[in-house]
Order: sequence, then C-alpha cells, then structure tokens
Amino acid sequence: MKRLFTIALAILFISFFQPDATAQEKHGSTLNLGVGIGGYGGYYKYTNRTLPVINVNYEFDVAKRFTLAPFISFSTFSNDYRDNNNYYTYRESVIPVGVKGSYYFDDILRANSKWDFYLAGSLGFAIVNARWDDRYDGDRNYYRRGNPLFLDLHVGTEYHFNNRVGAFLDLSTGVSTIGIAIH
Repeated sequence: MKRLFTIALAILFISFFQPDATAQEKHGSTLNLGVGIGGYGGYYKYTNRTLPVINVNYEFDVAKRFTLAPFISFSTFSNDYRDNNNYYTYRESVIPVGVKGSYYFDDILRANSKWDFYLAGSLGFAIVNARWDDRYDGDRNYYRRGNPLFLDLHVGTEYHFNNRVGAFLDLSTGVSTIGIAIH
C-alpha cells in the first residue's frame, strides 16, 4: 500500500511539474464562468450565512504574468419568519462588481504548461437589494450590516484541457469558485 501511494504521488508530482516544460506566457483573453459559495466575510456578511454564487469575469493581460479581470457576481436568498401568527418573508439579492488582479507563478514553479497557479486580490463594491414583505412592521434594517466596499484575497489554479478550454479552482476570503475558463 505504501509503495502504491509513493508511485501515485510521484506520477502526480511529475504531471504538475516538469523541469523541461515551458509555462504559458499569456494568461489573458479568458472568459471565466464559475459557481461557488460566499461565506461570512466580505460582501456576504449581510446575510450571516454561506450562499451559492454565480461569477463571471473576463481576464486580460496587463504585463508578463499579471492580469486584470473585471467581474460581476450574483447571489440571492430569502428567509421566512413567523411572529404572532403573522408570516413575513425577507428577500435579498447581492451583486458584487469589481476588478481582480492576478499574478501567475507558472515560471517560478516550473509548472507543466497545462497548469496555471496564481495569487490575486479583488477590489469592488456590492449592490444590495433588500426587501421585507409590506406587512412587516419590525426592524427593516435587521440585516443591514455589511460595508458595500470589499477587498478579497485569492489563491487559485487552472488546468488546461486544450488551448481553448480549462477548469479552474479559485479559493478566496470572499467567494470561492470552481468553473470553466474559455480562452
């Protein structure tokens, strides 16, 4: 069992890092379509829960190993309440808009050309549409806790199936996503 684990680990390492491989020099001109989850931090502290998120960005080259990607995300939720035999619903939609800057470490890591590795930061603001049922007579600002401005940190990777399509994983302090990259 130990030997099988060692062999599998060696094959995985060789597929990630090949000393003679040249990493891709251009990372931009990429449409990234992702789904993910937003946590308690960042622009999702309005809801105090983890929410499903749809994220779209378009990445373009700014300098060698550095890209910018304007993005837009969308998330929504509703919550039902009961108070003295009255039922109320709270609904909220959050639309973060901003730009993500990514620095790629492919050359430094000597990664196989099928892999990209990056660190990034995103800056933006969240457009929030929050509403209670008209019959609700309680504190209408109960959920209003978040600052619309945000700064998130990211670490991510992309695997290129071919020159046109890849799959990515982006772990973030705000919204972590998995998706498809179209080059």
